[in-house]
Amino acid sequence: MKTAKNRLQVLSCIALVMGSLLLQSFKSPAQTFLIKPQYLQNAKDKVQKGDKTLLKALEDLKIRADKALKSGPYSVTYKSKVPPSGDKHDYMSVGPYWWPDSTKADGLPYIRKDGQVNPERYTIKDADYHGSLCRDVNLLGLAWYFTGDTRYSDHAAKLLKVWFLDKETRMNPNLNYGQAIPGVTAGRGIGIIDTHVLARLIDGLQLLKDSKSLSQADYNGIQDWYKAFLHWMRTSPIGVDEADEFNNHGTWYDVQTVSIALFTGQDDLAKQILEEQTKKRIASQLAKDGSQPHELARTVSWNYSVMNLQGFFQLAALGESVGVDLWNYTTPDGKSIKSAFTWLLPFAEQKKAWTYKQIKPIHFAGFAGLARTALLHYPDLDISGLKVDQQDENMMLLTSVAY
Repeated sequence: MKTAKNRLQVLSCIALVMGSLLLQSFKSPAQTFLIKPQYLQNAKDKVQKGDKTLLKALEDLKIRADKALKSGPYSVTYKSKVPPSGDKHDYMSVGPYWWPDSTKADGLPYIRKDGQVNPERYTIKDADYHGSLCRDVNLLGLAWYFTGDTRYSDHAAKLLKVWFLDKETRMNPNLNYGQAIPGVTAGRGIGIIDTHVLARLIDGLQLLKDSKSLSQADYNGIQDWYKAFLHWMRTSPIGVDEADEFNNHGTWYDVQTVSIALFTGQDDLAKQILEEQTKKRIASQLAKDGSQPHELARTVSWNYSVMNLQGFFQLAALGESVGVDLWNYTTPDGKSIKSAFTWLLPFAEQKKAWTYKQIKPIHFAGFAGLARTALLHYPDLDISGLKVDQQDENMMLLTSVAY
């Protein structure tokens, strides 16, 4: 009788173990939005099987994530200057291309010098801190996903709590004082571009969702924060003003609103924005040959042309989550993001000289990351003539996304 009981206990244990393994084998891939979940799962499987190329890419990721372990936390409350609201929890920044008017005793109002960054921009760190937060959470989320090392998830959770949740350090969900112009305005719609990389943070968050470092309550709290921020973006005078921008500002406004809508479970809204706004931006921002006239008019025309295309690529990636195919979308008069890419390609390959205004050096190697993404959707392309940035290449191998 005792032997039979022992056998039953053993069989029960085996059943529990097998059931656990079965559940793990059928576990859904991470619910990321920019990074394709199945691509991420396939990369993880190959790493676990000892794929040498991916293991090398993972080592590079870990080096960068280890640096992130030593960075932060970040908070808008760390600045010494107080916003016009009197509340340090409000984000603030100074317009990068605005300088004191040397003909005025007090320098006011500031005047614009496109492409030339006024060092005053860096005296308030909120924009830098937000960019670092997004980068670090993304890197730490990926490092935890591929390694299971809780040092990465713990530090990411700490960064997130300080920025979004802790009463003493959290940011208020608005950008009322973004890109101020001394003597002109305390904040403007264009300031919303400051947070344009938030989709990276959201993907990092999605990766951390299954870790024990980030509680469900904290995850929900960050979702609530982003719901409030999205409401501000879509209803405030500053947010509505940015939505009407006709260049890269409009593109990245869509990236942010669509990313947040997906993260907060508002798929219908995400689809609506892509269908009703983003497709119109493709029509209005691109010329028939694929060039981007609004970006070519800038003093750093290459940088802005690439930046805007990155935004459209991210929107195409986000669109896959709600069945909107921007990769192959063509306007009635033949405009498409593919044509925008192919227009830039010969310049990136340095087969054609860039003759548009460019007051800063061009770094063509960074374009290869976009090209790798393009190749996944347009296999007919030949990108063999591109120089490769190795960090971009490694990130592509692991995630299918070039940031």
